[in-house]
Amino acid sequence: MDRQGTHTYDRINVAIDGPAGAGKSTVARLVARKLSYIYVDTGAMYRAITWYMLREGIPPEDELQVNRIVRDMIIELIPEEDVQKVLINGEDVTPHIRSLQVSGQVSQYSKLEEVRDRLSHLQRQMALRKGVVMDGRDIGTTVLPDAEVKIFMTASVEERALRRYKELKDTETVTLEQLEHDIAARDRLDEGREISPLRRAEDAILLDTTFMDINQAVEAIVSHCRSYVDGERNHS
Repeated sequence: MDRQGTHTYDRINVAIDGPAGAGKSTVARLVARKLSYIYVDTGAMYRAITWYMLREGIPPEDELQVNRIVRDMIIELIPEEDVQKVLINGEDVTPHIRSLQVSGQVSQYSKLEEVRDRLSHLQRQMALRKGVVMDGRDIGTTVLPDAEVKIFMTASVEERALRRYKELKDTETVTLEQLEHDIAARDRLDEGREISPLRRAEDAILLDTTFMDINQAVEAIVSHCRSYVDGERNHS
């Protein structure tokens, strides 16, 4: 038991990985709410760094400068009702990090070893007390390889592009075809990078959401989590 008198198996860590546009962030946030867990949006952390570097005019090729800044950067996640606010050095950058410019560059900064090491360390610290739902590209394989429940959440490129188009159509000038091209290119970058490439952990449950709505995806993951906890409780 922990200090609150709760069995440790009553709180588990949930890792949700998958490619760009799979809806991981929305689903992970709702799963966390259903389980009364803490949601950690790791993609937002990488996007926040990308936005900051772009604003400061520091390209990913200037690895020494990127590393120097990231080492001293204070990154905070502040949970709110429908969004997780991201602060860098006390500045709320949440409104800026979903732009097409950031989406187009985030893989270039994410593949840098120092950036991944820094954020992975912060993310592991967040998960130490259990009861965390974390989504990203390498949570189940690298950041939280011991997470009790691992989900690899995906959907077809066409479906992921359509979902992203619906998100962006009111704020960005973008075509569905462009998004399909961008998402396919992002997949290739994420799967091909040397450090922590996108891949399904051997013990991850594959969840193809191409023909599922958000609520169905949430219920599927919550069901897996409750089954795990019930199984642990029955074996205690």
